[in-house]
Amino acid sequence: MVRSEEQGARGRKTRSARVPPDDELRWITERAVVDIIPRDEFIEALKSGRALRLKMGFDPSAPDLTLGHAVGLRKLRQLQDLGHTIVVIVGDWTARIGDPSGQSRTRPMLTADQVKANAETYLRQFSKIVDRELTEIRWQSEWFDEFTLTTVVSLAAKFTVAQMLERGDFSERFAARKPIGIHELFYPLLQAYDSVAVEADVEFGGTDQTFNLLVGRQLQPEFGQKPQAVFTVPLLVGTDGVKMSKSQGNYVALNDPPHDMYGKLMSITDQLVGEYFELLTDVPVDELAGIREAVERGGAGARDQKMRLAHEIVSQFHGASAAQQAEEEFRRVFSRGETPEEAHDLRVPFDGAVSIDIDLAELLASAGIAASKSEVRRLVSQGAVEANGVPVEDIRVTVRRETMIRVGRHRFVRVVDSDRTAGAEG
Repeated sequence: MVRSEEQGARGRKTRSARVPPDDELRWITERAVVDIIPRDEFIEALKSGRALRLKMGFDPSAPDLTLGHAVGLRKLRQLQDLGHTIVVIVGDWTARIGDPSGQSRTRPMLTADQVKANAETYLRQFSKIVDRELTEIRWQSEWFDEFTLTTVVSLAAKFTVAQMLERGDFSERFAARKPIGIHELFYPLLQAYDSVAVEADVEFGGTDQTFNLLVGRQLQPEFGQKPQAVFTVPLLVGTDGVKMSKSQGNYVALNDPPHDMYGKLMSITDQLVGEYFELLTDVPVDELAGIREAVERGGAGARDQKMRLAHEIVSQFHGASAAQQAEEEFRRVFSRGETPEEAHDLRVPFDGAVSIDIDLAELLASAGIAASKSEVRRLVSQGAVEANGVPVEDIRVTVRRETMIRVGRHRFVRVVDSDRTAGAEG
């Protein structure tokens, strides 16, 4: 049921948090930060020593968290280390709608089973950054399962269509006469009510979430709560310098194996090295200018900085030993042109034939080597797919047993006859 305006706070027990010294406060409020609304009020709250409730929501619309998610989660961990409480909202209701932020068309709705499966994967990945034991995990179904049509209408009455159309993607679609589902207008409102349900003091998100976060700030006083502060972090672009997208295959997942993660990071454009260092590592601020200068000069200096970046990030998620092994493997493969030890086996039936034709797009996508068939087609058209060192010109390619396929700069696939013992040659 929607809370009445008189209910207010639940009488939580007041906790304390460590007050950061000025240099740490600057790090928290300036490094990897776009905006804090209102900034002075947030800083005053940190200096008060009162433990804040820091909300960040995730829609499990896909199974992987990426380095893009890590930017906000790293900021939350910094505040968690001071003693503040992270409240992770699993959007098991809003994920079924699909966040329309930045979308030019209506997104397909997911089933409850799809959302649950994705959410379980998300929760395992959270612990790579935040302390899971000290994190409050909340599911939207805790409150939304109890909603009736009466409560939905009551909540919807607090906002107008004109207010919702102030959001950039909605206004653009409306002006272009593109469809906007009524259910999509509920997305910001439901996300805002999450803040009411958990009594958030601060909500975190990327810059594409600013409108939604401000709706939460506007809604809370309607239920007798102090409006939350809004804390936005930059959106991390993909490895190729454009918007990070799984359909384009330009993302790095938090659960990527160490050698895959290392290789993907080595494939980023040089212009992104400084940005990735700033948003994803704890390298001191006074070193960032030197890193950018080294990359701009190119040559060995740029390569060394990129390897340092890859090592730093792989260490965060897999440990220093795994990062060192990934680096050694990268040097062995790319510096000396050797076959990687951890090439994926692509098992296909030869039926006694010496060679066969395969559809690379179909096989690589279904095996999880590529994010999608369209990614494979794009890489082939760019000359970025090789079979035994020779660029392939079409997604239909002839292979033999043990053919080594290189996908992009960092993924290797070994063709194996599924009818025989792996590695056997006839």
